[in-house]
Amino acid sequence: MYNTHKLCGEDPAEGINRRLFRYEEEDSMKKQKISDAVIHRLPRYYRYLDDLYNKGVVRISSSSLGDKMDITASQIRQDLSCFGEFGQQGYGYNVAELRAEIGHILGIDNGHRLIIIGVGHLGHALLQNFDFAKVGFHLDSAFDVSSALVGDEINGVTVRSMDELDDYVAQHHPTVAVLTVPQNVAQPLADQLIDLGIRGFWNFTNVEISVPDDVYSEDIHFVDTLLTLSYRISRTAQE
Repeated sequence: MYNTHKLCGEDPAEGINRRLFRYEEEDSMKKQKISDAVIHRLPRYYRYLDDLYNKGVVRISSSSLGDKMDITASQIRQDLSCFGEFGQQGYGYNVAELRAEIGHILGIDNGHRLIIIGVGHLGHALLQNFDFAKVGFHLDSAFDVSSALVGDEINGVTVRSMDELDDYVAQHHPTVAVLTVPQNVAQPLADQLIDLGIRGFWNFTNVEISVPDDVYSEDIHFVDTLLTLSYRISRTAQE
C-alpha cells in the first residue's frame, strides 16, 4: 500500500529526486501517488508544449519553459520526475517527445468516450465550438429533456431524448459525462449515470456533486475565476 506522508510534487523544497513514499506494483508498472497540484499542472505543460510543437520548436530547456509558464525550472523538473526521466543534461527537452509523453500520461491516447447532458446555451456552445477530439475524447452523443431539441444535429452530434439515456449508455459504454443541467437535477442525474457505469464528470452545474472514490468529477465554477479577477483588480486599485 502507499505511504502517503508525502505526495510526489507536493513540496518543491523537499528536492527533485527524493522518493517520498513507496511504490505499488500494478500491471507490471510502478505507480506513484501524485499530488493534485502536479496533476493540475500537467494540462498546462501539454498546452504550452502543443503550442511550441505547432510552431516548429524542436527543443526547449526547463528554464525557457518555466519563463513561458511563470514557474521555476526546478518545479518543472520535479513535476516530471514523478513520472520518469525526461530531457538530457545540456540539451533540454525534445518538444515533440515530451508533448507525446505528457499526452500519454494525461490519457489523451486512451480514446475516452464522452456524452453531453443538457443542450441549452452552454451545452450547445460546447458542442459547436469545443474540440474534444484534440484532447483525446470521442464525443458520442448529447441528451436533453426538450422535445424541441431532440433530433437536432449540432456539429455532427445528434441530440437524443433523455428517455434514451439508459439504453444508449448500456450499449455504447461512454466513460465521461459533461453536465450542463440545472443545479437541482445535478446530483440525482450523476447518481443515475454512475449506476450506468460513468466514471468521470466534467461538471458545469455550479454545484459540487458527490461521487464514490472510483469516480472522478472536475467541478467547473466560472464565478471562482471571475472573483479571482475581481480580487486582483481591487488589490491593484488600492495600491
